[in-house]
Amino acid sequence: MRVWRRLRRLAGHELRALHSLALWVRGRLHAVPEGALAAAYTGPQTAMMYGLLFVSVVETVMLALLIPWPVVHAVALVLDVYGVLFVLSTHAACVTRPHVVGADGALRLRYGARFDLRIPAGTVTAARVERRFPEGVSVGADADGVLDVMVGGQTTVTVELARPVEFVRPMGRRGQAHSVRFHADDPAAVVAALTREPRPS
Repeated sequence: MRVWRRLRRLAGHELRALHSLALWVRGRLHAVPEGALAAAYTGPQTAMMYGLLFVSVVETVMLALLIPWPVVHAVALVLDVYGVLFVLSTHAACVTRPHVVGADGALRLRYGARFDLRIPAGTVTAARVERRFPEGVSVGADADGVLDVMVGGQTTVTVELARPVEFVRPMGRRGQAHSVRFHADDPAAVVAALTREPRPS
């Protein structure tokens, strides 16, 4: 039963990533309201993603030229094209699904199509620019209840919360965090947006 739940979650991630690819082609962002700050976080991983894409394309072309057996050639081609599409859609999901700071101070943290955490307005008590290099997985909490949402193995913003928030990890495990560390390409802008007085709606 647990395996099927994980497979469903993976399928959901894939569908959202493919939708993000369509948004990327159209130059649009996902769920960024008017007046909100869209905070990009792809900086540390962009070069790596394009490197993976280049390798995937080269592999696809080389195998297409080298494999003489039609059935094996067809299977390899499908797998390689899927690999290229996977890399593109993964990057597109990160580009089109930025972190969002609402006009009311609400914070939405995302990592591509795999992670989405909404922190209600009024919950953030402090925010600061702080570059850290935590150990562990890209989305995970330590024993002290600090949630890290890393990109390229680093975080640049630390946020303290008035009360714990519940989060769901990419594969479905739940946890609670009383503070959050995440990466933003422009951490100063995020901190300024989080610490300003909320604008009336």
